[in-house]
Amino acid sequence: MAKMNLLQAVNSALTTAMTNDKRVVCFGEDIGKFGGVFRATSNLQEKFGKARCFNTPLTEQGIAGFAIGMAAQGHIPVAEIQFADYIFPAFDQIVNEAAKFRYRSGNQFNVGGLTIRTPYGGGIAGGLYHSQSPEAYFTQTPGLKVVMPSTPYQAKGLLLAAIRDPNPVIFFEPKRLYRAAVGEVPDEEFEIPLGVAEVVKEGSDITLLSWGAQMEYLQAAAAMAEADGISCEVIDLRTLLPWDVDTVARSVKKTGRLLVTHEAPLTGGYAGEIAATIQDHCFLYLEAPISRVTGLDTPFPLVHEKEYMPDQYKIFEAIKRSINY
Repeated sequence: MAKMNLLQAVNSALTTAMTNDKRVVCFGEDIGKFGGVFRATSNLQEKFGKARCFNTPLTEQGIAGFAIGMAAQGHIPVAEIQFADYIFPAFDQIVNEAAKFRYRSGNQFNVGGLTIRTPYGGGIAGGLYHSQSPEAYFTQTPGLKVVMPSTPYQAKGLLLAAIRDPNPVIFFEPKRLYRAAVGEVPDEEFEIPLGVAEVVKEGSDITLLSWGAQMEYLQAAAAMAEADGISCEVIDLRTLLPWDVDTVARSVKKTGRLLVTHEAPLTGGYAGEIAATIQDHCFLYLEAPISRVTGLDTPFPLVHEKEYMPDQYKIFEAIKRSINY
C-alpha cells in the first residue's frame, strides 16, 4: 500500500470514482486547474477534462442547487463547499430539497448520487469563519447521511462509499489533518461501510468516543490514561448519521463509563444526542455520568484557539473525573 496523507487519500478516492464511472463529476469554487484551496482536486481537470471537473461561481446555494439538479437527472455530482463555515447559504437546498427529494415523491425520483465534500474544524488559526464544526446542524435531518473520517485510510474508503451510497451524503473532512495525518492507503478501490463505527483500541475501564480530527486528541489522552493504569476502549464513530448505536452500547455495557468529545460547542452538540441514547440503552450499566468534552459555547476565537480546543489534556482530566466518580 502507498503512504498518503489525508488530502492525497481524498484525491485518490475522487480519481478512482471518476475513472470507474463517467457519471461522476466534481465542481466547486477554484477546484479546477487550481485544484481547490487545499489542493484536494489537484490534476483532476487535467485527467478528466473541464466537463467533469470545473469551477463554479462563488455561490454555495447555487453549488448545492446545481448538484441536486444533476443528481436528479442521473449524474453523480461531488460538490465541494470550500469551507464548512460557508455551507450555511446552501442549508435550505441541502435540508429542504436534497434530504426530502425521495420522500416527497414516494420514491419515484431521488438525488441519491449527491455527495457534498467540505473541510471543517479548527487548529489552523483560521478564526471564526474558517474553523467551525457544523455537523450537528445536519444530523437532525432525515434523508441525509453525515460522514467524518479521521485517517487517510478512512478518507478514501468512506468517500468512495459515500459517492456510491444511494442517499445524499455530507462528507466533512478534517482540514487540520489534511497533511498532518499520514498512513497506508491501498492504491486500488475499496469501501468502508457507512454507519459502522471502528473500535480502534479495546479496553475495560472507560469508553472514549469521537470522530474526525478529534480522534488525534482522544488517542493521545487514552495513552496518558493508560500510563496511569486506566484501560481505555477507543471508538471512532466515522459516520454520525446514521450512527452505530450497537457498537457503542456494547462497549459501554462492558466498561460502565462513556466520554464523548468533539470540537463543536457543548450546547446542541452531537455528544448530547449520543449521551441521551446511551443512557437509554445502558442506564443500569453506568458507573458514572456520561462525560462531554467539547468546544466552548462561543464563536470560534482566533487569539484563544488553544484555550477553545478540547485537547488531550482536557480529555485526560475528564477521564480521571469519571474514573474517580
